[in-house]
Amino acid sequence: MFDFIKMHQRVLAPVGVVLVGVGIYLVFFVFAFHLIFIDDKVDEVAPVFASGAGTAVTEFDDVVDEDKPAEATATMADEEMAAENMAEQELADDELAVETLVSGDFIDRSHPTSGVAVVLSDGTGQRFLRFEDFRTDNGPDLDVYLSTADPDAPAGDFDDDFVSLGDLTGNIGDQNYEIPADVDLSVYRTVVIWCVRFSVAFGAAALA
Repeated sequence: MFDFIKMHQRVLAPVGVVLVGVGIYLVFFVFAFHLIFIDDKVDEVAPVFASGAGTAVTEFDDVVDEDKPAEATATMADEEMAAENMAEQELADDELAVETLVSGDFIDRSHPTSGVAVVLSDGTGQRFLRFEDFRTDNGPDLDVYLSTADPDAPAGDFDDDFVSLGDLTGNIGDQNYEIPADVDLSVYRTVVIWCVRFSVAFGAAALA
């Protein structure tokens, strides 16, 4: 009898080790439950456009050295040039001012999600999707999608027709994503935080 029990113990011990290993793999590598308790915080500044719109450009820095007033003081010609450059920069900023094309508030889907999604443009065709005051739960394989489905559509509709803007940079904080030039925002009008691994929408926002 004792030999029988010892034999089963020798057989079951390796099986138990295997089951524990499988459980750890599922928890940490497949379902990634631990990510729920770990926040990825970001704080990106407003996007920089290739045109330079919305960015300050300083051509001259006037520094006065009391010991060398003649060398430190700008000449009349320098002052006039600085004024002209400033006027040209202001004109360029007016012509290429950053504006909000569309925006929308995030709503909860499978996870609590809040914040605002805005699409910024400088009038040249370049556009950025920006999240402000954004917050959602963390999770595995989270991507940012632009989808044709409405924010309250069934979850399975979000990845029927979509454009991926890449991995979610962080589950908390301001962040930017460049939108491809050929994406029609009147068609792809919903932002979705999408879990690729499990086909789950964490949150969504209508761009209007």
